[in-house]
Amino acid sequence: MTQAPARRRTGRRQHDREIVALAVPAFGSLVAEPLFLMADTAIVGHLGTAQLAGLGVASALLMTAVSVFVFLAYATTAAVARRVGAGDLQAAIRQGMDGIWLALLLGAAVVAVVLPTASSVVDLFGASDAAAPYATTYLRISTLGIPAMLVVLAATGVLRGLQDTKTPLYVAIAGFVANGALNAGLVYGADLGIAGSAWGTVIAQWGMALVYLAVVLRGARRYGASLRPDAAGIRASAQAGVPLLVRTLSLRAILMIATAVAARLGDADIAAHQIILSLWSLLAFALDAIAIAGQAIIGRYLGAGDAQGARDACRRMVEWGIAVGVVLGILVVITRPAFLPLFTSDATVKDVALPALLIVALSQPISGIVFVLDGVLMGAGDGPYLAWAMLLTLAVFTPVALLVPVLGGGLTALWATMTLMMTVRMLTLWLRTRSGRWIVTGATR
Repeated sequence: MTQAPARRRTGRRQHDREIVALAVPAFGSLVAEPLFLMADTAIVGHLGTAQLAGLGVASALLMTAVSVFVFLAYATTAAVARRVGAGDLQAAIRQGMDGIWLALLLGAAVVAVVLPTASSVVDLFGASDAAAPYATTYLRISTLGIPAMLVVLAATGVLRGLQDTKTPLYVAIAGFVANGALNAGLVYGADLGIAGSAWGTVIAQWGMALVYLAVVLRGARRYGASLRPDAAGIRASAQAGVPLLVRTLSLRAILMIATAVAARLGDADIAAHQIILSLWSLLAFALDAIAIAGQAIIGRYLGAGDAQGARDACRRMVEWGIAVGVVLGILVVITRPAFLPLFTSDATVKDVALPALLIVALSQPISGIVFVLDGVLMGAGDGPYLAWAMLLTLAVFTPVALLVPVLGGGLTALWATMTLMMTVRMLTLWLRTRSGRWIVTGATR
């Protein structure tokens, strides 16, 4: 009678240690990524308004391009973790190399498309006559770093699958420091202006990619894994990534629709929406760190054939997601009066944002469940279900969001709709995990 509770407590402690060991470094590396853009913004901002506006347009395009290919990290993490669980480290590294080769091919394709069309793309996004030349310059140069950025995504997935989130943290910190130093030196020291900022970022990105490649190559030599491109493996990596690409594009569509609706509500509403969205994204980093741990841990358990271990880990991570969501919600409520003045002194914007922030705070436990279960199903390689679930969520969210300007309620109603969106996601993910259909054991799904 007493042994079963003791075993459960021991199991929970083991899961807790694994979650913390993977999630804390993952959170650090996730937070380091937007710091690249912040450093560029701070340095370029002193060159002038037109340069800063150009950076804003170009960086938005670049971040969108990279976010579309985030499946390179997610799919690679799950596939590699399964091989690790099965005890086949050679195949795990080989699987990771397929993802890296896919990243290089996709990166080369993006460069081939963007370089000759950079000016037209900038015009399409409505850059002013003053900002457009700077945006085009930054975009053309920074495009050369996209293959490196995609390699970093894929290689990060390899290391996460190998249960290593510390190396990505160290590389991200080193990359941030190098990026800041290079940008300052090239922009001001070499007097290259916004081009210097772009070149500094490209150099830092390729430096990060080379470090990752060195780590993966060392693992390949240790376990005798082939480094040559394998057409079948690359094709399999691409096929595994397609459902996750659909999922990501659907989520991006939801965020774009929300922003478009906020813009129709008025200047104060769109300003408040951007502030709240930035906070929502920051909170997502903390929850996404647990999801990343889920991808690695669940993939390993399933690869080892331990279905019960996967269920227990899933249950414990959901508890973590709820707990972290509650803490984040409380922090939002407590820091509300101090948070808004950091972004605006406009009393109208503050009045619009305050009730919407309360909704964000109350929805954090829901977000915690969503992020965790999303990571669990990614770790299980259940991409097709995630794609269909997100398409369903988009179908539910879109008409409700578009009715907000008609029915009234302003920004508060819009963020209530965002909470509805997260609730739909939670229900679809909960139903899937409860069904057990995601539990497919073995080195491959």
